[in-house]
Amino acid sequence: MGESVKVKKLILVTASYDTLRKRVTRLLEEIAGMRELELDVKEEDWKFLIRYGQEDEMGGYALPQVFVEYEDGSIKHVMTRLPLTPEGRVDMDEAKRIVLSALEE
Repeated sequence: MGESVKVKKLILVTASYDTLRKRVTRLLEEIAGMRELELDVKEEDWKFLIRYGQEDEMGGYALPQVFVEYEDGSIKHVMTRLPLTPEGRVDMDEAKRIVLSALEE
């Protein structure tokens, strides 16, 4: 059996007007630090989103979006926006679980 490809970095695509920017950046900085990974923050990189991102039902791209890049150069979409609790609040614990789970795959 071949060895799995290692994660190289986390990628965040966001924008200055993204209301979730600070929260998701802090979360990814924490995870990148824990896992000794690089964090690449891309500002309004629509070409990247068109190639790798999750398109919404209207054909647009919501921000923020989180990705994992592997050492072989492949990229996997992990999360769009931040998950919400049943009460409609941002669920940072669930966001952290989603990202950490993606790093284990």
